[in-house]
Amino acid sequence: MNPRTSIQPNRRHLTVLRQLCQLIPNHLVPKLARETGVDLKERTFSAWSHVVAMLYAQIAHAWSLNDVCDALRLHLAPLGAIRGARPPARNTLSHANKVRDCAMAEQLFWAMLGHLQSNFAGFCQGRRKLTWRFRHAINVVDSTTIQLIATCMSWAKHRRRKAAAKCHLRMDLASCLPRFAIVDTAKQHDSIRAKELCAGLAEGEIVIFDKAYVDYVHLWSLEERGVFFVTRAKDNMDYTVKKRLPKSPDKRILKDELVELNTPASQKKYPRLLRRVTALVEIDGKEREMVFLTNNTEWAASSVCDLYQCRWSIETFFKELKQTMQLVDFVGQSANAVKWQVWTALLVHLLLRFQAWQSHWAHSFTRLITYIRSALWLDRDLYMLLKSCGTASGDFRWLGRPEQAWLPGFTRNPMGQQT
Repeated sequence: MNPRTSIQPNRRHLTVLRQLCQLIPNHLVPKLARETGVDLKERTFSAWSHVVAMLYAQIAHAWSLNDVCDALRLHLAPLGAIRGARPPARNTLSHANKVRDCAMAEQLFWAMLGHLQSNFAGFCQGRRKLTWRFRHAINVVDSTTIQLIATCMSWAKHRRRKAAAKCHLRMDLASCLPRFAIVDTAKQHDSIRAKELCAGLAEGEIVIFDKAYVDYVHLWSLEERGVFFVTRAKDNMDYTVKKRLPKSPDKRILKDELVELNTPASQKKYPRLLRRVTALVEIDGKEREMVFLTNNTEWAASSVCDLYQCRWSIETFFKELKQTMQLVDFVGQSANAVKWQVWTALLVHLLLRFQAWQSHWAHSFTRLITYIRSALWLDRDLYMLLKSCGTASGDFRWLGRPEQAWLPGFTRNPMGQQT
């Protein structure tokens, strides 16, 4: 750093952006830079300055490289107070996103998640939902498509005139936080990624996914490992009913059966019986049959429906992520640059979720991100700033919570169970 051109920060530069960045331990970014080889590509633009610039781009919803670089250059002094971070030139930031391994951003996210989980136990136990009814962890698997520009990003060609990336995610239902994620192109079908997403599941754990992930080879591997799954049956499923289980007192549960796959190829892939639960579900004001599949025969039929309705929590997570983070306009066109931005979006979402938990934020997550975006360069204590937000008193956490999105047609009794 040149002492003639550098601006020394003072104690007053305790900005909101600085307080968010200080949640990341001092040693973590340099350590990951050495492990991933990013430090070998540093000159004047350090790995820490790169991380800060990408964090700012997400929170501020920057549309372009110039948007990021000009804003950071205008706030040179408060930026330097963030552990000596420096504003990049446009070409410097573009080159860093292109050549610096995105594995560093990925490892930074998982390291921060582990750091917050190990040091703040209550942060990961804030949302219980149905987890109190089951002894083991409940996981939800799904993916979301991120639209890209086909003319600029041919590496992500998805269809004839479209390009897209896809984020495959396995989420912990108790905390609504990711446990495993893959960011790649949208060419491959979800069922191909199913084995990777479920590879870390332990015996007794529960995994929930939609019928796009139904592959009998994958389901049999879960059965052999002692993992319970809940999903929906495909419309063309060929089966034979081997046993009818006692009918549920719930009138909306139509059938509860043990079935065997008919075709020799399917029997070879999954040689045991599957449990098939048929229920009436209200969709758009009309009742419609939905068929669920599971390998657990001890749960009540209503519990199978309750578990599957929890799959909507990951849809809420994706909606929250894509509506609040900058995943529409990308500051780079290469695959590495896009992955940098996606992993940074997950990191910012994690930091803001932690900040909301720590300050007992009572409003929506959308309001949190817009409020912090407006106060990024203010010299205000972030905790007190969030505590004093809004004029209405009371708790608004019930607004848009994932556990409220139960299946239409199923009501809750006073014990919290669906009937």
